[in-house]
Amino acid sequence: MPKLQSQEKPRFYWQLLFSLLMFVYMYLPILVLAFFSFNESRFSASWEGFTLKWYQQLFRDQRILSALQNSLIVAASAVGIAAVIGTLMAVGLARYRFRGKSLYRGVSYLPLIIPDIAIAVATLVFLAVVQIRLSIWTIVAAHVVFCLAYVGLVVSTRLADLNPHLEEAALDLGATPRQAFLKVLLPELMPGIISGCLLAFVLSLDDFLIASFTAGSGATTLPMEIFSRIRTGVKPDINALSVILMLISGVVFFLAESIRYQSAEKRLKQ
Repeated sequence: MPKLQSQEKPRFYWQLLFSLLMFVYMYLPILVLAFFSFNESRFSASWEGFTLKWYQQLFRDQRILSALQNSLIVAASAVGIAAVIGTLMAVGLARYRFRGKSLYRGVSYLPLIIPDIAIAVATLVFLAVVQIRLSIWTIVAAHVVFCLAYVGLVVSTRLADLNPHLEEAALDLGATPRQAFLKVLLPELMPGIISGCLLAFVLSLDDFLIASFTAGSGATTLPMEIFSRIRTGVKPDINALSVILMLISGVVFFLAESIRYQSAEKRLKQ
C-alpha cells in the first residue's frame, strides 16, 4: 500500500496577529501626523498636495526657536547636574554601608513612581516658601529631581554587573581611593552614565507639566509653546515640529541602546 503522507495544517499565530494590531494601534496615529505634515492645506481634513513649506516656516519661527533654546538649556543643565550627583549616589549606595541605607535608596528612586503633578506642586510650594523667583533655572532645579532618579537607576544597574573586586585590586596595587574611582570604576560606568543621561535628556526635553508649574516670565519651553498653540487647533507647522521631535527622540534612543548593547557585548567577551 502507498505510504500516506501527513499534511500539516496551516498554523495560525495569534501572537503575531496581536503584535501587528498592537503596532498598528501605537504607530498609525504617528504615521498620519507625519503624512499631514507635508500637506499643502492648513487643515488636515483633506489632502491638497505635497509641500515642505511648513518645515521651512517652522525654522523661521522665532518663538519656536526661542522655546527650543530654553528647552535645550534646561535639559542640558539638569542632565549635567544629575549625571554627577546620580553617579555618586549610585556608587555610594552600592559600595558603602550606613544606617538607613534601604530607606535612602527607596526615597532616591521615588520620583520614578510619583506623579508629575505631585512633583510640580511640591516644587512650586517649596520655591514659594523659600521665596525664590521663578525663572528658567527653577525649571532646571525641578527637572534635576527626576533626572537624578533615572541616571542613578541606570548607573546602579550597570554597577550590579561589575566585578566588585576591581577597585580592591587597584587599591592593593597602590592606587588611592580617588585614583581607583577615576581610572578604574568611572570608565566601566561610563556606558551606563551616558545611557542614563540620554534617557533623562529626552524626558526633560519632553516635559510639560513640571515646567509649566515652575517656569517664570519669559521662560517658555518647547512643550509649553506647543500646548499654547494647539488650543485653537493643530496646525501643519506643529505637525512638522512633532515629526522632528520624534525623530530626535528616536535617534537618542538608538544611541542609548547602541551604547548599552556594545557594553553588554564587551562584558561577554571579557
